[in-house]
Amino acid sequence: MTQFKLGINAGFAINRYPEPEQWTRLVSEEFNLKYVQFVADLLNPFLPENIIKQQIANINKNCQKYDININTTFTSAFTRVNHLLHPDKMQREVWFKWFKDFFDITAEFGARASGSHFGILSMNDCYNEQRKEKLLKEAISYWQQLAVYAQKKDFEYIMFEPMSVPRELGWTIEETKELLNRVNKQNEGVPMKICLDVGHAPHPDQRDPYLWCKELGSESPVVHIQQTEEDRSRHWPFTSEMNKKGIIDPEKIMKVLEQGGAKNVLFLLEISHRERYPEDLKVVEDLKNSVQYWKKFL
Repeated sequence: MTQFKLGINAGFAINRYPEPEQWTRLVSEEFNLKYVQFVADLLNPFLPENIIKQQIANINKNCQKYDININTTFTSAFTRVNHLLHPDKMQREVWFKWFKDFFDITAEFGARASGSHFGILSMNDCYNEQRKEKLLKEAISYWQQLAVYAQKKDFEYIMFEPMSVPRELGWTIEETKELLNRVNKQNEGVPMKICLDVGHAPHPDQRDPYLWCKELGSESPVVHIQQTEEDRSRHWPFTSEMNKKGIIDPEKIMKVLEQGGAKNVLFLLEISHRERYPEDLKVVEDLKNSVQYWKKFL
């Protein structure tokens, strides 16, 4: 029987609650959650070493205070850039080191895994097949090296998130499986896994999120959850208003993940609010309601 847990992606805190004492208190006291996926936008490895050390200590202190488990780490809104598929070789190498540094931070939190999108191709590179394959081979090598590095940090796995357009990769189930297999083929380091998002079902022939959960459930220990419409990635909260519009049913999601072979799944709320008034004031209440809604089914 599949074991399900509920947590939250820390993207809700970016520029609203960047103080560790604030977002940790919200997760614990307002949302009544324990598991967090920390995001790089709250502590970017590009920052000076003394700031990183100070922030890690502060974050760990507050996580201990509020009994919060940073289970995994991930990139987020501000760090959704080309990374390992940047057109410029020197910048690809910088991002490769950046991921190592991010894994170092992840290990300091005691997290079990880290991840991102696989990499983002430029428009020019995406539609030049020769160039695309050359960059993909290099990115696969980078991820394989990161898998070995992650093992040294006592990770259980690394992961990537299938995205929403061809150049961001993983836009079909078949392509997602192929990327996974190509990275794991070396059979060294920790395995690469999938971080599914129930709103990312982009290909015109595969826009059913339940199909993705069934086909990739066995490789998805982490699943981003959002309320959304068909053919969209709305990142709506699970409020009564949005649940009437949306297509995501918790019971059905859990059923198809189990059918797909999932064993242990951590659901992470990934809810986005626009930076406008009065949306900014709804964040905490919408997240509280979303947690309460999902806990009915868990």
